Amino acid sequence: MKGSNCKICEDKSCAVSVLNKNQLDILNNNCVESKVKKGEIILRAGAMVSHIIYLRTGYVKEYVVCENDKSKILQIIKHHSYLGLHSLFGDKINHYSYSALEDLKICYIDVNIFNQFIKEKGDFAYEVLAYVSRESLNNFFRFINQSNKRINGRFADVLLYFSEKIFNNLSFNFLLSRQELADLIGVSRENTARVLSKFEADRIINISGKNIEILKIDLLKKISKNG
Repeated sequence: MKGSNCKICEDKSCAVSVLNKNQLDILNNNCVESKVKKGEIILRAGAMVSHIIYLRTGYVKEYVVCENDKSKILQIIKHHSYLGLHSLFGDKINHYSYSALEDLKICYIDVNIFNQFIKEKGDFAYEVLAYVSRESLNNFFRFINQSNKRINGRFADVLLYFSEKIFNNLSFNFLLSRQELADLIGVSRENTARVLSKFEADRIINISGKNIEILKIDLLKKISKNG
């Protein structure tokens, strides 16, 4: 771990960007940067909320472990996002686990300083609230849509989710294993492999190693819409 320099950081969140010089000094003295290797757990469910974690670079999976020890992936979180904000406002205990999908950089921010900024600076609080609201709405509608669709519609949804929400590109390196993809959608690994093979055979997508390219975005949206 090492100290950060929030004043010159190129990865500031929208909330931090509204802080003045004195507030950035306070943040700088209560923030530590750390590097995390792919596969490492950043934060476990059940841990006390002592720091806000800001994802400077890379991608993270947010998940819960069910009673049968199987994981349910809730969402993929990309750089310039906060981890664990829902638990900060709702409880003193973190309710989700987070692990790195690739090597990344994070910053640990003292939770008391973060709360101080929320209470004292309205535009900072607004940006944090806007972030939490967007994330909650996106996940709510994604879960509702997924629960009402057959397997092809679910796969179309998740491919569009990665293309439009995570990578902003029709071609992207898929960060999840086949099992993790199955956990995200809520189906078996065998069904995951079958549908991906069918989509590729129908030339809807092209798979090359970890890379997925969407070839027929309109058809994928139609499959998503029809469920």
